[in-house]
Amino acid sequence: MSFQNTLAYAQERDHDDALRYYREHFHIPKHQGKDTVYLCGNSLGLQPKAARAAIEEEMEKWAELGVEGHFKGDDPWFTFHKTLAEPTAKLVGAKPSEVVVMNQLTVNLHLMLVSFYRPQGRRYKILTEAGAFPSDQYALETQVKFHGYTPEDAIIEVTPRAGEQTWRTEDILQTIRDNGDEIALVLMSGVHYYTGQVFDMAAITQAAHEVGAVCGFDLAHAAGNVVLRLHDWDVDFAVWCTYKYLNSGPGGTSGVFVHERHSNKPDLPRFAGWWGYDQEERFQMKKGFIPMAGADGWQLSNSQILPMAVHRASLQMFDEAGMEALRAKSEGLTGYLEFLINSLNQPKEDLEIITPSEPSARGCQLSLLVNRNGRQLFETLMANGFILDWREPNVIRVAPTPLYNTFEDVYRFGQFLEAHFRR
Repeated sequence: MSFQNTLAYAQERDHDDALRYYREHFHIPKHQGKDTVYLCGNSLGLQPKAARAAIEEEMEKWAELGVEGHFKGDDPWFTFHKTLAEPTAKLVGAKPSEVVVMNQLTVNLHLMLVSFYRPQGRRYKILTEAGAFPSDQYALETQVKFHGYTPEDAIIEVTPRAGEQTWRTEDILQTIRDNGDEIALVLMSGVHYYTGQVFDMAAITQAAHEVGAVCGFDLAHAAGNVVLRLHDWDVDFAVWCTYKYLNSGPGGTSGVFVHERHSNKPDLPRFAGWWGYDQEERFQMKKGFIPMAGADGWQLSNSQILPMAVHRASLQMFDEAGMEALRAKSEGLTGYLEFLINSLNQPKEDLEIITPSEPSARGCQLSLLVNRNGRQLFETLMANGFILDWREPNVIRVAPTPLYNTFEDVYRFGQFLEAHFRR
């Protein structure tokens, strides 16, 4: 792709962008009366303008119907989660019966680990990437302790090679093979939060299954960011949040995928709740848990109607635009960002992109390693209307997201960096 470091080029790309009108569907934070350059959708997506109306609709239903809102009106709360199944399935490459929206991410991760981390005898270890997001680290640490193991013994962490920032797929696969008879579960990120690297989920799943292990993914930074094919890749389970690329509000609800070969096994161990009980008999209040068919059988409690209403408003845009089209624009935006940064010709001691350069190995995010005065640069950017994300010890994460970011956003960021390093 041929890029140009000019405002005219950026504006021309925006003019030709078939998805450009989606930006108008979001509230853009202001700085000194002008739109910020918001490049932080990997941390918290912007608010869809439809979100407020979606919440107000459910508030009106609550006001008018009270408890009867569970059964009356459009989209009764009793089955509200089912309205999210079809667009969610399209988003992650699944069948509608394989997905459910419920709870929050780490709660769902623990629920999945109850069902899919089943250590027995020699096979008790979990393989993951070193430096996974802390929630994943803590979940795995406490799960292995719960089963009577020590994290130092039971968790295998795959690290990048010496002097490298990202993982080589062949190293991950070889580590799985080398430890295959001891691994009960492979659990990795779909996209690594710090480096922005996309892992080869299909190859990792295949390798895990070849050694007899279960394979799951935390898709917090992948859902709504990259094209997913969870069913076709034969992934056993996955979890994700909705407040990052999916723009569903701070602390928003979460999604779960359970492959159909597991989701209709009522004897599969799980922590159960009333809302996961067979819907046709739920109000008979019987003893003895009978799960709903599919991923719905992992639900615990009543649906979170207000967060789900916001999520549905956002999902409608993804459903309309399509992940393939969003991904194509994303590759253009991120490629342009990479081009502008590389054009600065800064020594690695000052500025280095640690995210893979191959488009298939990254999503929206580029992670910039700033070894000298990184925090100062970040704060200067923020003070000048560029909303980004800082991660210790020295990384600025920059994420141009295709629903609301523009090529001009990326150009303006590049111009600011150029002025900064030319001083």
